[in-house]
Amino acid sequence: MKIYFAGSIRGGRDDKDLYAQIIQKLEAYGTVLTEHIGDSELTTFGEQDSTDIDIYRRDMNWLNESNIVVAEVTTPSLGVGYEIGQMEGKKPILCLFREQAGRRLSPMIGGNANLQVQEYKTIEDIDNILDSFFKKLV
Repeated sequence: MKIYFAGSIRGGRDDKDLYAQIIQKLEAYGTVLTEHIGDSELTTFGEQDSTDIDIYRRDMNWLNESNIVVAEVTTPSLGVGYEIGQMEGKKPILCLFREQAGRRLSPMIGGNANLQVQEYKTIEDIDNILDSFFKKLV
C-alpha cells in the first residue's frame, strides 16, 4: 500500500516532530511516499533545492500513485487543503485533528462527509485511529 502523508510545511513547522511520529506509525501499513514531511531540517521555507513547479509535479504524481491519503490538519495549510481537495472522492482520506484550546477545525474539512475526520489528543491515540481506518479498507 502506498500512503501519501500530508502535513504543513510553509504554513508552520511546529508539528514536525509529531509528523515524524505519525509517519513512523504509518510505515507499519505501507510505504509512505512523503517521509520528508517529518524531516526536522525542513523549515517553513520548504525544500530549497527544488522549484515550486518541481514540487507541485512530484507531489501530484505521488498523490495519484498513492492508495490513500492521511493528512494531519491541525496546523492550517493551503497545500494540505489543496491536496485533500484534489483527492476527494478518488481515494480514502483520513484527516487527523489534534484537539487544542483556541483551535477549531475548518468546516470545509470537518463538515465534509467524503472525508474521515478523527480528533485526537496524544500521539498514542493515533494507534487506534490508524488501526480502525486501515481495517475498514480491507
